[in-house]
Amino acid sequence: MTRRTLAVLALGAFVTTLDNTIVAAGAPSIARDLGLDVGALQWVALGYMLPFAGLLPVAGALVDRWGRRPALTGALLAFGAGAAAGGLAGSAWLLVAARVLQGIAAAFLVPGLLSLLRTNLDARGRTLGAAVWTACLAAALALGPALGGVLSEYCGWAWIFFVNLPFVAAMLVLLPSTVPPGRDAGTRAPPASAMVLVTASLVLLTTALAEPRLRLPLLAAGTALGVAFLVRERRAAERLVPPALTGNRVFLGSLGLQLLWGLGISGIFFFTPLLHQEFVGLGPAGAGLPLVLVAVAVGAATPLVPAAVARYGPLRTVAAGLVVVGAGLLALAAVNHVPSLWPRVPGMVLIGAGSAFTVPMTSHALDVVAERYSGTASGLLTAARELSSALGVALIGAVLTAVRAARLEAGVPAGAALAGGYTAGLLAAAGLTFAGALLAVRVPASRAAGTSSPRDKRAVP
Repeated sequence: MTRRTLAVLALGAFVTTLDNTIVAAGAPSIARDLGLDVGALQWVALGYMLPFAGLLPVAGALVDRWGRRPALTGALLAFGAGAAAGGLAGSAWLLVAARVLQGIAAAFLVPGLLSLLRTNLDARGRTLGAAVWTACLAAALALGPALGGVLSEYCGWAWIFFVNLPFVAAMLVLLPSTVPPGRDAGTRAPPASAMVLVTASLVLLTTALAEPRLRLPLLAAGTALGVAFLVRERRAAERLVPPALTGNRVFLGSLGLQLLWGLGISGIFFFTPLLHQEFVGLGPAGAGLPLVLVAVAVGAATPLVPAAVARYGPLRTVAAGLVVVGAGLLALAAVNHVPSLWPRVPGMVLIGAGSAFTVPMTSHALDVVAERYSGTASGLLTAARELSSALGVALIGAVLTAVRAARLEAGVPAGAALAGGYTAGLLAAAGLTFAGALLAVRVPASRAAGTSSPRDKRAVP
């Protein structure tokens, strides 16, 4: 079962992340065929991202409630249906609706798959499984823009969506022999009011990043609903997020590490193809190819992770990985004024290799929670990653835009001005990554799964 579990994890990590990155390269072709402006075009991406990020905390709890096999089967069928509808779409709103369906399905698919780390694998297997998951995630991040460009240019943009179908079919074949039927004993339906509050809050806050004209009211509404959710969770006898998780400092520390890593890396990944086109001089399809180096470095370093965890422990391993990632970002910043690709290679390799050693933050977080909460915990970890991705793009984008505008006003050519903004973004990302390394060494020693903070008297093992 271990090999089948790893295969399902690899396929799921790759395809759900690929859908976040592959659309960017095909966006110009979609805009031309469907007559979309930039404002409408961004919703092709946001249609996937918003329900994915907003539903993750709720979806994890529902996976625990419904059972993994039925939840995963339904999510795969919906994901495949959305992919097929997206490829066949002849209008903008049909395409956005298909993306929304895929985002909803992915929100259930990811925590259901990640919970298999806890239910199907032993401690060493969880470390390997988390490494496989992150390696495939990084591969999808790196390969997505290049694959999207190639498919759009030679096959048509519809194949950006059709390419998902073989992955879905393979997972449906493997699922019956990997995920047992039934559900965990003791699971209860999550409270409806909490689900509405947290989902609406996350969707509004994420939408605020994409709609500058409505940013303040959306932020205010999202923050108000978020505060209402926190107050409700603190007072309610039955919580959406179990006290066994909110009272677990190891789990909360892992969430913080996920946020800091995503804030730094996601924004850099998003703007790298643009820099490669506008400053280095690569074409649309070639602009994403250098990111393949990051995926290769992740894959090369991944086999070394279990041994490092066994010798140094998960938190020191994660801290070292984040330091290497930060060093890679600084190496890129040091050569970013050169309009050439080759000086950037060492920095990209360091970012990829270091990222491989950050994967124990996922497996370690799942190690310290009870098995019946594995779906909820997986959903929260993935929600942290998705939200940090959106916030990272906004944060690095704000830094890049401000520096670029200042340089343009000073008479710097457009390409060099963009490079200057990108350098500032790299430095900001490096600072966030080093902050993550400091947090990693301060996370307390792990407690056994099922324990909770002694200060939370309602904690349930």
